Amino acid sequence: MKAISDLPTTMKAAVMHKPYDIQIEELPIPQIESNEVLVKVMAVGICGSDLHYYEHGKIGRYVVEKPIILGHECSGIVVAMGEKVTRFELNDRVAVEPGVTCGTCNMCKAGRYNLCPDVVFLATPPVDGAFVQYIKIREDFLFAIPDELSFEAASLVEPFSVGIHAAKRASLQPGSTVVIMGMGPVGLMAVAAAKAFGASTIIVSDLEPLRLEAALKLGATHAINIKEQNPVEAIAQITKGIGVDAAFETAGNPKALQSALASLRRGGKLVIVGLPPQDEIPLNIPFIADNEVDIFGVFRYANTYPQGIAFLSSGIADADALITDRYTLNQTKEAMERARTNKSGSLKVIVYPNA
Repeated sequence: MKAISDLPTTMKAAVMHKPYDIQIEELPIPQIESNEVLVKVMAVGICGSDLHYYEHGKIGRYVVEKPIILGHECSGIVVAMGEKVTRFELNDRVAVEPGVTCGTCNMCKAGRYNLCPDVVFLATPPVDGAFVQYIKIREDFLFAIPDELSFEAASLVEPFSVGIHAAKRASLQPGSTVVIMGMGPVGLMAVAAAKAFGASTIIVSDLEPLRLEAALKLGATHAINIKEQNPVEAIAQITKGIGVDAAFETAGNPKALQSALASLRRGGKLVIVGLPPQDEIPLNIPFIADNEVDIFGVFRYANTYPQGIAFLSSGIADADALITDRYTLNQTKEAMERARTNKSGSLKVIVYPNA
């Protein structure tokens, strides 16, 4: 094993014992295997799933049954590596893809490893996440980042990857018209993805002016405040009654999903990114059949990190502009509360475990 000379033996971690209860604890640094890398975590973004576990202790079939460390959008520095690691050197700057898959099942072999039944995903019970000073990860789920990409922007490659995967699922083409409903962090990064894929008309909707303004800065061409306008009517006006080629629903809002469907042109594509609180939502089946609408589910992403890093490094989107709040690891609970309660004023909240 190769390691930096001053590597400590223990680290701080923000451990959630139950909803709303996060405590800072001292834990041993993870012991790496021959094909693993130890990463000093420099930035972690708070995601909607982190907040859901923090508030409710579960998401669907994933239930917090013992203390857990949250956080999965992260980047850092290589500080140790096993003897079989060949792609990295000590002190390399890296983005972490948080879902380590088996690599041998049919889904992995087909290149759709996001559907691997044995995935080990950071901060998905019972797996601990990245609100720690050091994490270990298998070599093939780390990606070098250039010096010009900040650690904060590198942590945003994770939500950006969701947008890239959604664009790929919809076969988004240059010149496409697209609507993205819900301008949380995933929706905002989906705007950047649509721009990177060459969409010429990018319409967004939300009820928070701050988020709509951020979307316009990232490349949206039209912004609809759903408090002031009916989104379906506004989209019809923008597209001269034709509708959009693709509609992404990223908020998990049932009404937004229905509006996304209604905004499509004939032969359009509905892309479901957000997870609603209920299992079943009424959709207009005659509309789907009569217009030959294609419906795509999106579960995380696969084979997106190199492209995401390249896109963000190119300057196509200013990911750093999304960062509104910064906290140390000791302030993780405060960071979670900020993200939970300040949706009108916060876009992306970042925790710095080694600040």
